[in-house]
Amino acid sequence: MQHSSVRHLISINDLTDEDLNSIVADGVAFASGGVRGGRPLTDEVVGVYFSKTSTRTRTAFSSGALRLGASLLTYGPGDLQLNTGETSEDTGAVLSRMLDVLVARTAGDPAEMRAWARQDRMSVINAMSADEHPTQALTDLTTLSMTFGRLTGLRVLYVGEGNNSASALALALTRFEGTELELRTPPGYGLDPAMLARAERNAGRSGARIRERHDMADLPEEFDAIYTTRWQTTGTAKADPDWRTVFAPFQVTEALWEASPKAVFLHDLPAHRGDEVTGEVLDGPRSIAFGQAENKMHSAMAVLKWCRVGASAGAAQRL
Repeated sequence: MQHSSVRHLISINDLTDEDLNSIVADGVAFASGGVRGGRPLTDEVVGVYFSKTSTRTRTAFSSGALRLGASLLTYGPGDLQLNTGETSEDTGAVLSRMLDVLVARTAGDPAEMRAWARQDRMSVINAMSADEHPTQALTDLTTLSMTFGRLTGLRVLYVGEGNNSASALALALTRFEGTELELRTPPGYGLDPAMLARAERNAGRSGARIRERHDMADLPEEFDAIYTTRWQTTGTAKADPDWRTVFAPFQVTEALWEASPKAVFLHDLPAHRGDEVTGEVLDGPRSIAFGQAENKMHSAMAVLKWCRVGASAGAAQRL
């Protein structure tokens, strides 16, 4: 298949407003069975390279690519010559002559992915880097849009570590007019200052609001959604041996819903019941976390379609 241009997704902020709305709209449409166009990735080859563990994201992109008609190649952490010193630029140049898309999770510096993207044949998709998890944020937007019928004006509370999922969520939600994102992160474990600054710039342009505090006092009322992620991101250890004491006040419990009784609960999974969230919340009637997980596949299909086919007509309308 010939393409007029190659699109990459390394960061949420790589996307124009039209692109962002198009991907979310297609994710919602895929979830409802409403996307037409058959199998737009027929005759294409998608490579899936994951150097870190993954259940949802790897399965989502693999099954999504197959559903769109693509063939699939998978690579584990020891499979590429990156391990023997080949440069990222050379790896990208070679793979681009054999693959149409490379979906990669490294939990490393996104500069490596941008090096792979320095060619004009193969789309590169960031399935998680150290600083950002953009495809998770697109899943989150898809889930919120399906739940509320809009993204503008939503009020979201994020509780927990300011990790790559939180950073991507901040970059994404602040693109929508009137959206309010309240982040409550443990002291010493907030958003990376550069990420927070980027999200604040987004908010300044869109009319959104973002605020971060490092305690759980004086929470606003009437959130539409409450979101957390696991405390041990990708299983990495924390330098502070007493980190659990620092994190303990940031557990998501039923008590949070006293001020926001209509709020839904989101979690990017995997979850550790009894750590970042109680079982009664994760498994309770307010939780849409497992539907959110299913939407990873629909959102992955939307990202693949956008990379290889382009934006849907009418996507400029804000969600």
